[in-house]
Order: sequence, then C-alpha cells, then structure tokens
Amino acid sequence: MIEEIKIYYDELASTYDQNRFGNSYGTYIDIQERAYLKKYLPHLSSANILDLGCGTGRFLDLASHGVDISPKMIDVAKHKFPEKNINLGSVSDIPHPDTFFDIIFSFHVIMHLDKVTVHEFLKESHQKLKKGGKLIFDFPSQKRRKLFNYKKTGWHGANALSIKDIESLITPDWTIKYYRGILFFPIHRFPSSARPLLQKIDAFFCKSFLKEYSSYLVIELEKAQPSEKTYPNRNKTKIQGN
Repeated sequence: MIEEIKIYYDELASTYDQNRFGNSYGTYIDIQERAYLKKYLPHLSSANILDLGCGTGRFLDLASHGVDISPKMIDVAKHKFPEKNINLGSVSDIPHPDTFFDIIFSFHVIMHLDKVTVHEFLKESHQKLKKGGKLIFDFPSQKRRKLFNYKKTGWHGANALSIKDIESLITPDWTIKYYRGILFFPIHRFPSSARPLLQKIDAFFCKSFLKEYSSYLVIELEKAQPSEKTYPNRNKTKIQGN
C-alpha cells in the first residue's frame, strides 16, 4: 500500500497545489487547518517542528523540517522552500535522530493508512519527539461517515476513526490534550460565493459538543513522562475538547 501511495502522489505532484487547494473548497479547509496550527504552534526560532507528510509544502511555512514519501512532492516543496530541511521518509521511518522534535504534525496522511501503519506512526513519532513533545494529526470522523452512510473504496481516504478508536490505539506513552473538528458543514453543497460567509459558524460547531460530527478531527497528543499512567482508563485522563 505504501508504494501505491508514493506512486499516486508522484503523479499528482506537478498539479497538486492547484487541483486540491486552488479552489474555494480547498481554500475553505486550508483556512481552518491553518488557523488551528498558527494558534497552537510555537515560534519556529524556538522549536524543531516537523511536517510529516509535507507533500508540496502547504504548511512548511509553519515548520522547520519536512518529510514525505513522494520524491516528486519533495522536489516541489524544496523549490518553494529551499531554506527548509526537507527529506524523503515515511510515517514509520522519520530520517532524524530520536528525541529531536518538539512538535510533529501530520495532515491528510493518517486517512490513507491501515491500523497497523497507524501503530507504526505513533511509535515512530514517540521516538522522535522530546519528552513532553506534541503530536498533532487529523483523520476523517467515523461518526460523520456513519451519519452519511459513507462507503469507502480503495485506500484513498479510507481510514476513518473516532476518539474512542484513538484511545484504544495509544498507550500510557501518550496523553490526549485537545481535539476539535474541521469542516462541519457539507460545504460542497453550498455555492462558492457563500462559503467564506460560513467560516465562523463552521468553526463554532467544530469546537462544540457536536465536533465529532465534523468531516475531520484534529487531535493533539503529548508524549507522557515515564511515571504518568494515562491509559487505558479514560476517566483518569484530562481531555480538553474545546
């Protein structure tokens, strides 16, 4: 599957930015994701921040390092950000020393992976983060997909999860610090002219008690100290959901 993903994105690299985010739908998602990252990421001069699955570099202005599996995506990213440290790698093979990063974030990546690879992603990220480091990633909401009776086909975007799924995947090595939604409204059903007007209302619902019914969930995990016992007992874990 990993090789298939690499080939797929190699073929898309030259037109990816325009086709995926050069339209009102892509811009709508980008605004919400970028606002979240800008709010929670520290200043670059004080931290090593990895964009894991950086693609063509959509968020590399917010990171000090980038890693991607697609050589052609990497070529585009290096052309856009020649000053950044960008390397070939994968979610299970990050080409940097252990305990190197303060934060790792990964957007629109986990959605393509099976559970075995997600376990590898969590293990590898844990090794590469400093103590107390943060791992931020998104995934399609399982509750949303069940609500709309979504039928997956193939590997592309097929991996939907719930917060309970995440709890079952992580170990006492992680603490859930925060989660919220991205893209609450079925924005593709609204005319392009109306989409900018919906952003504030959409963001409100993405942080409300209905957030798990957003299209995507963004979650922040913290690398726990060795003495912390955070899982599997959810009731003993402090989870900030707004």
